[in-house]
Amino acid sequence: MLEIIVLAVVFYYMFLFFRGTRGMQVLMGFVVAVVVMLVATKIAHLDTLNWLLQRFSVYLVIALLVIFQPEIRRALAELGKQRVFATTLHERGVLDEILQAVDRLAADKIGALIAIEREIGTRAVQETGTRLDAIINAELLATIFFPHTPLHDGGVIIANDRIRAAACVFPLTSRDIGKLGTRHRAAVGLSEDSDALVIVVSEETGAVSLAYKGRLIRGLDSARLRRMLSTVLLRGVQTHSRWQRLRQSLDLSTEGLARTEEMMEHEFEEASKDS
Repeated sequence: MLEIIVLAVVFYYMFLFFRGTRGMQVLMGFVVAVVVMLVATKIAHLDTLNWLLQRFSVYLVIALLVIFQPEIRRALAELGKQRVFATTLHERGVLDEILQAVDRLAADKIGALIAIEREIGTRAVQETGTRLDAIINAELLATIFFPHTPLHDGGVIIANDRIRAAACVFPLTSRDIGKLGTRHRAAVGLSEDSDALVIVVSEETGAVSLAYKGRLIRGLDSARLRRMLSTVLLRGVQTHSRWQRLRQSLDLSTEGLARTEEMMEHEFEEASKDS
């Protein structure tokens, strides 16, 4: 009885958690398809096919993990979220230093890749580069990306008001983002794996772009970039629980996707309006 109760509770909360999401639809689709084929092969006395289906049905969970690996990874990362940027004068000063460096790099057409860590950690990415742990300074940031210096090739990670690492290797996105270079693909790739804001400066045109949650906004001037960064970094702390954030991350239903898109439009398009 105890085992039955435990299993019932686990399955109940699992279905409750996935209810209304694409994961639930795919799960039900798999279950229905397997049950129908098992019944059909049993009735038709196709013993070999029936035996194979019974064995392969065990791997249903593994198949779901593979199919939804990106969504599950991002959702689990939500559980590790700790710190949120607060609206302090100190952090506004840090933002000013970053913007000054970006303006200088863009004016000189020096390629740059700067990631601002938020709540999901980027320690694995930091370990691919050179650890610095330096105070954020516009001159230092501009110097790091100066051509032919040892640390210019790669990305910079900023976390907790410090330059944590330079010359880092960011993961590249597998999506088609047009005829853009490696820096832009790396920026989108890191923004897909975390909630970091990634600033890109093109070394060919000096154009500034911003990647966030897999979305790339190109051709930003200094004022618009400031508004976008301020909208995301300097907003108030959310009161959602970790369970709610995890639930929202896995919500791939039509309503869930619409809410995500609405949030993205609010964060980017509202910030891009003229003040």
